[in-house]
Amino acid sequence: MKLAYPDRNLIITGYTGPNQPLFGQQVADQLKMRYVNVDSQIELRAGVDLESLQTRYGETRLKMIEAEVMQEILLHRTTVIRVSGQTLLRAEYARRLMETGPLVCLVIRLDAALRRLHLALGGRYHDPRERAVAIGHLKREWAVRGLDGVRELDVTTLNDGEIIAALSAIWEETMAGVLVTALRA
Repeated sequence: MKLAYPDRNLIITGYTGPNQPLFGQQVADQLKMRYVNVDSQIELRAGVDLESLQTRYGETRLKMIEAEVMQEILLHRTTVIRVSGQTLLRAEYARRLMETGPLVCLVIRLDAALRRLHLALGGRYHDPRERAVAIGHLKREWAVRGLDGVRELDVTTLNDGEIIAALSAIWEETMAGVLVTALRA
């Protein structure tokens, strides 16, 4: 079931660097929509950051809280939703969210991703275990790229303003298509 234009969401995922959650809020502001960051909602519900949640209580507890949060997120409308690729791959969340709006995966070239990881990790980047964890996270984030219906946006050479403009353009293009389809029906 496709939703009408005012009820549609814009779902953003993918890894572009440490400041990636800011894009969602800025796009939401520009489109005059609400913004929800799923990871932040999980951390709020758990009372600790994601890494501590998984370390202290394990993967089962993380998945349980994530499932509770996602059930609420699936009810949101007219919202920009920032969600990790890892979360999207569980319990068909990607398919269910795509029923509410376009899902855009932000990607960058691998060399740019490694450079950004190096800057974000600092000296820890030279520790093979730290680097392996960071690259594993990157792979999990991008695993959603292979799903049908996921739009990719290569942001390697784009600055923050251009990324926000591109996401807004994808939203407007998608909504124009929704309106045309609704008018034909």
